[in-house]
Amino acid sequence: MEHLPAEDLRWEAAPRAHFTGRVWLASLGVMPDEAGLTALAVHFEPGARTGWHHHPEGQILYVVAGTGIVADRDGRRIVAGPGDVVRTPPGVVHWHGATPEGPMTHLSLTTGGPTEWTGEPVTDADYRGGEIPPR
Repeated sequence: MEHLPAEDLRWEAAPRAHFTGRVWLASLGVMPDEAGLTALAVHFEPGARTGWHHHPEGQILYVVAGTGIVADRDGRRIVAGPGDVVRTPPGVVHWHGATPEGPMTHLSLTTGGPTEWTGEPVTDADYRGGEIPPR
């Protein structure tokens, strides 16, 4: 067994090339027999979000705190809160982040290689995308 106390997590600023606003990442580590799994804790300050991206084998997000938005190119928007799970299928281009009103922290689980970024930021119009549906 291995124990990594919360205070020992190494939070780092997310790269500005792929994120808008203040976002912090902490790797949760990978067990040797789970090669290929990327497990991250991600904290978004209000209004912060990823750029457009997809994952070769999909992504699972587990919201730990706050309220977040996950949206895809087809205009589907999900509002998720603590304890909610959002699964994005392989290859679906999407983004996720905090609502304008408050921060959000989620766990991100992916396999199949690194995130594939489109190089496009999520514009303010994409982010607003109309009314945020109630949770």
